[in-house]
Amino acid sequence: MSNPKRFPFIERRNPKGEANVFPCVPIALSYGDRTSEIFGLLDTGSSLNVLPYDVGLELGAVWEEQSLSIPLSGNLAPVEARGLAVMGQVSDFPPTLLAFAWVKSNDPPLILGQLNFFLEFDVCFYRSQLAFDICPKLRI
Repeated sequence: MSNPKRFPFIERRNPKGEANVFPCVPIALSYGDRTSEIFGLLDTGSSLNVLPYDVGLELGAVWEEQSLSIPLSGNLAPVEARGLAVMGQVSDFPPTLLAFAWVKSNDPPLILGQLNFFLEFDVCFYRSQLAFDICPKLRI
């Protein structure tokens, strides 16, 4: 990794009040002329990026204008999803086009998965240190 940025794991509580730590990265998402800063959960087990419904609305996206239906699996299988491409910027790295399954639910967090966050960024986890490094992929 060349010039990675290090981020700490963040503590989150479940509905029962139990705490755990997760690799969440601050990311600025832009769509049109709107930008939203949010924490995204880095999930190497997720096939794709997932955008909660309210975040898409905050960015100015219109559900009815998104025609690409995305089938989901696992606990999100019953949730309707549509494709939405937004610009994402982590730290001072160059903005990157990210493809999301925009879900009609606010239950899941913003998830950064294999398609396409992990195709655009290299990530190295140091769980014992409660930290992770990120840098954009090398462009050749």
